[in-house]
Amino acid sequence: MSNERERAAQQPGFHWLGFTARIPILHTRVCWPEFFQGILVSAATALALVPLLTTYFGLSFEEAIAMSFLHSFLISASWMIFGEPYASGWLTPALPFVLTLLLSDSFSDPTERLQMMTAISLDFALLLAVLGVSGLGAKLIKVMPEVLKGAVILGASIAAFLKVFDLQAADNIFNTHPYSASVAIGLSLLLAFSAPLHRLAARYPMLARLVALGLLPGFVLGAVIGAVMGELQFDIQMGFFALPMMDMFNKVSPFAIGWPSLEMFIQGMPLALIGYILFFGDLLTGKEVLAMVAKNREDEPLNFNDSRTHISVAIRNAISALIAPFFPTQGILWTGIHVVIAQRWQQGRQAMGSLFDGISSYYMLGLPFIFFLAPVVTGIKPMMPIALAVTLALTGFACAYVAMAKAKNNAERGCMLLSAMCLAMMDPWLGLILAVLMSVFLVDFKAEAAEAD
Repeated sequence: MSNERERAAQQPGFHWLGFTARIPILHTRVCWPEFFQGILVSAATALALVPLLTTYFGLSFEEAIAMSFLHSFLISASWMIFGEPYASGWLTPALPFVLTLLLSDSFSDPTERLQMMTAISLDFALLLAVLGVSGLGAKLIKVMPEVLKGAVILGASIAAFLKVFDLQAADNIFNTHPYSASVAIGLSLLLAFSAPLHRLAARYPMLARLVALGLLPGFVLGAVIGAVMGELQFDIQMGFFALPMMDMFNKVSPFAIGWPSLEMFIQGMPLALIGYILFFGDLLTGKEVLAMVAKNREDEPLNFNDSRTHISVAIRNAISALIAPFFPTQGILWTGIHVVIAQRWQQGRQAMGSLFDGISSYYMLGLPFIFFLAPVVTGIKPMMPIALAVTLALTGFACAYVAMAKAKNNAERGCMLLSAMCLAMMDPWLGLILAVLMSVFLVDFKAEAAEAD
């Protein structure tokens, strides 16, 4: 089957049970700028969990890489097997909530922590499946007021910025890697979002080629600056990793370590509900980012289906729970990368034939083969914390401009900001309740409806 597509037609693929599988090379072309970015950026971010897995969950370095390999493959399944038009990624804001629970005195050893992680993952998968099959998830998205949608997205922006710029935290990236982090984050934001730079790139081909590299220049220059300033120490090793899949499976899978207790499933449900709030915000953000640029790509209509998205993420989380449980790794959106790909996609077919070409290329065609290459893994190991910080900074910027576009008047702007602060700073359910109440009492929805008519 050809990967060529007629104008105003969707990218070809294999249709199955309401999903569309697109096989790299067969259905998608390689976009080299995205491919080379993915080798460094995707791998560095995916491996950011390795220190956590080795420190708190009893895995060796090689076993942690094997687990990250499976996480990355399941993330790629979002677009490759299920046909989702999003650059998929973690539920990153859920990570602090999960670690707070699992590293408490209630869970004393790695086996209990992994069993609890399995319970949360299955709780989350069940919640998504029920909302997806019933269609309630899609209906909820349709009836939610725009100002409340904006508040959820802006709350994610504030939470991401707080994570990056909280200088009071001893392990903050600007305290540990001030020069390399500043260069990597600053240059990545410039190349991704600078309107003056993009205007100049339209006139100068050399600059256009630099902008097309997206996050890669920021990472490379950050690594060089970090090495020169002594912030980063590289110990690059040659050879290949023989990933110990069975050893990892025997340490993490409920088939090997035992199933969670009923009490664990009950205890994990609040975190699954928090995860759904975050998933909901990511889904809104992903759709809005593409909606804002789709007017420039009428040649490729995209197929959005919120029920399908719920079900596909449910399946990925259920599989992850059985073979490599780590609840925050299986979300729907990697916001920073989604924006970078969308920006290139909107430049036209000559820049990116299909949105799925860009996504496929950024995820290295869905097969994270680089996890087997010792020079790559050991080479990017020092950049793992910086990769996470860059991702969060891009996420914060993208969520902010998407959210602010939803406010139509001063009352909505104030309500959106205050609600977002509550969502970012308070317990998620308390923040959500306050956001709903503020939307009801501060925004005149009847006047908005009359104005729309």
